[in-house]
Amino acid sequence: MASQEIEALSSALARLPGLGPRSARRAVLWLVKNREGALPALLEALDAVSQQLVECEICGNVDTADPCGICSDPKRDARQLCVVEDVSDVWALDRARLFRGRYHVLGGRLSALDGVGPDDLNIASLMDRVAGGAVDEVVLAMNATLEGQTTAHYLAERLESHPLRITQLAHGLPVGGELDYLDEGTLAQALRARRPVE
Repeated sequence: MASQEIEALSSALARLPGLGPRSARRAVLWLVKNREGALPALLEALDAVSQQLVECEICGNVDTADPCGICSDPKRDARQLCVVEDVSDVWALDRARLFRGRYHVLGGRLSALDGVGPDDLNIASLMDRVAGGAVDEVVLAMNATLEGQTTAHYLAERLESHPLRITQLAHGLPVGGELDYLDEGTLAQALRARRPVE
């Protein structure tokens, strides 16, 4: 049996996404074994983030500065705006370094079952950003779920009155995927989005 404090740390880590009780215990054991070098650095990083963390007033990203590093980067193309559901989507897309525009975080997706409507999302500020006339293209990068596609459709309807290009991420077969292992929704989307062979 570990002490009450170690069990509390294990329980706290187990609540993190992707970590269950066993993974949390392994992480705690590693921290205990490497406490001289690992614990002070971890505590310092956690304290710095908790003290400085803010939500960007422009896009909704989470950073230690407002505006965030993406919105304040002069090398970014402000005419391209990628709309995502959550901050994790910004980080995933930006990690790929393929999109050099700016982002807008909705803070979720429309869901009638969960009681999430348009007023619950960061849609009003998106419309304000687009109404300014400085945006040429809006990329709807919603997740390939029913709620994500419903949200994308709703946004496309709201944005169609503005003089801009509205695009959406492609959906379909993943590279290296085998047809036998794909779900019907992925197969249906891949068939609908088929294109000529080059």
